[in-house]
Amino acid sequence: MTQQVPSTEPELAGVRNFRDVGGLPTVDGRRVAYGKLFRSGHLAHATESDAEFLASLGLHTIFDFRNAADQKLEGQDVELPGVRNVNLPLTDPAHGAEFWTMVRDGDLDQLRSILGDGKAADRMIGSYRAIIKERTAEHRQVLHSMAEDSVPALMHCAAGKDRAGISIAVTLLALGVEREAIVADYLESNATHRRYKVHRSKSSASAYSPEVMELLSPLFDARAEYLQAAFDTIDEKWGGVDAYLEQGLGVTPEIRERLRERFLD
Repeated sequence: MTQQVPSTEPELAGVRNFRDVGGLPTVDGRRVAYGKLFRSGHLAHATESDAEFLASLGLHTIFDFRNAADQKLEGQDVELPGVRNVNLPLTDPAHGAEFWTMVRDGDLDQLRSILGDGKAADRMIGSYRAIIKERTAEHRQVLHSMAEDSVPALMHCAAGKDRAGISIAVTLLALGVEREAIVADYLESNATHRRYKVHRSKSSASAYSPEVMELLSPLFDARAEYLQAAFDTIDEKWGGVDAYLEQGLGVTPEIRERLRERFLD
């Protein structure tokens, strides 16, 4: 089948980290079709032209992995005609609330205390591991839903990096996409025009000093070691992807084949 490759990536004014996941190779020589699976940051600040573009994609379902606190902070997604919105929080609103308040409001000494000496990266690794272990019901729902219908689909969280990144990775594993390609797509979130903008309560220069930004960077980076921690958790808890999908998510070989029919060229 001839692939319809998008000529240029759209410039969206109010939506960061948007991209089509099409073109990624599978281990058996196929590729993810374009126009079937998209990922992004939240859609709450989409402009009118952004919404027109998103509506043109013919989306069936938008999976929003933000929690209630995220939605209160950023707002609800823009409404797109004929598109189903499914909210599946992958983190508890109360989890880390004090931590993230400190990230926004804390002074340098406080940030050094909670983020320095590798603590920030360790927190991210722990979060990735926890989502894989604890959010099997949500990932089961996503994959089963897409096997039945829900395609084309867009997955997003706040930044489109962590919760959406893990969910996209799980979907790509089910499709048999090469792990190196999954990691490469995940790392695309580091591009300058994709990155989530760090918001600090104070507007002074010291609030965004080089040391502050260095301390915060592990929280806002896409790092291969984070996604590898998710892969390692799958291998450690279930013994591999096949068992994770079938035992953890109830995704049988038959369901995987339906997913492949929907998403692969």
